Amino acid sequence: MKLSILHVLLVATEMLISCIVTMAISSCGPIENFTENLTDLEAIDLTPPILTGFTVVDSSSIVMSFDEDVKIEAGKLRVEPSLGVTDIDIEGNTIRISTGSQEMGKRYSMVGEVTDLKGNSNSFIKDFYGHNGDLPGLLINEFTTRGSGRHPDFVELFVTEGGNMGGVTLLNGTLRNWKNRLIFPAFTVERGDFIIVHFKPRGSEEEKNETDRKDQSGGYDSSPKAFDFWVEDGSGLSGNNGVLSLYESPEGILMDGVIYSNRTSDSDSRYGGFGLAATLERATELAESGGWYYSGDSVAPEDAVNPEGSTGTRSICRDRNSADTDRREDWHIVPTRGATPGTVNRDDRYSR
Repeated sequence: MKLSILHVLLVATEMLISCIVTMAISSCGPIENFTENLTDLEAIDLTPPILTGFTVVDSSSIVMSFDEDVKIEAGKLRVEPSLGVTDIDIEGNTIRISTGSQEMGKRYSMVGEVTDLKGNSNSFIKDFYGHNGDLPGLLINEFTTRGSGRHPDFVELFVTEGGNMGGVTLLNGTLRNWKNRLIFPAFTVERGDFIIVHFKPRGSEEEKNETDRKDQSGGYDSSPKAFDFWVEDGSGLSGNNGVLSLYESPEGILMDGVIYSNRTSDSDSRYGGFGLAATLERATELAESGGWYYSGDSVAPEDAVNPEGSTGTRSICRDRNSADTDRREDWHIVPTRGATPGTVNRDDRYSR
């Protein structure tokens, strides 16, 4: 009688399993030893090291940390554009790298390959920005989110202490969740300076980013008394519901932020009333990092600045002294044609 192909395969499989068990018992002794050997095999480390931390310590030092002890060969580590790696110091899972002098705010990439103590290797590429040891004091001072054709959305920064802007990052959103951002190049600012960031440029040639002279740029709401910058491909800010934040670098420490919303906790059963997951995530990130006050167990739309009544010329701004308590009470809406991008804010208020 002919056997089916399936039957033949089943018989062959049973014979193979029997042979493996016989060989294991004969070579390893009792079945208990065989089980222990299988456990040893499962314990073999086949996982490569994972990069868990990356800190630009100063203009010539970087510290990386991994989830286990590592080794690295000098020839398998480089920085692009070239900085030159002058020294590598390894202590357990931490690698300290000495480089040539970084340019403030310049974008670099660290490229390398590390190996753990079991020989598992992993390659990585990590972007970073040149260390800025001369950061200015900055506040988000005035903004519009309901811009018009001739008065598109902008955010004004006020310099409370002089320094260098290299790497400072302004976001429509927060570090972990953003729509648009501007990473400033290196240039010097002084106390009392204003910086206008235009979030909805037209793309005209007169819209120039200014780092030395303040009168080089044209375009709507540009100012000869302020540094003007234009967000590349910027499409404007959300009119009713959003978060603005300012950081020392694209992965740095929070400097300032503001939440604005015309909603309430009852506006929507989802996302804490903010209506959108992204807005709730951004508001929560800013509030939990200490950048915004909230009165309840979690941040709510009622904690935010209400943009109702604002327009392209009725901006949302602090008082003329730029008071900052990280609360909605710091902000008010100025009367029609009361926006002052590039100069001191007005204290009079719009009334409906």
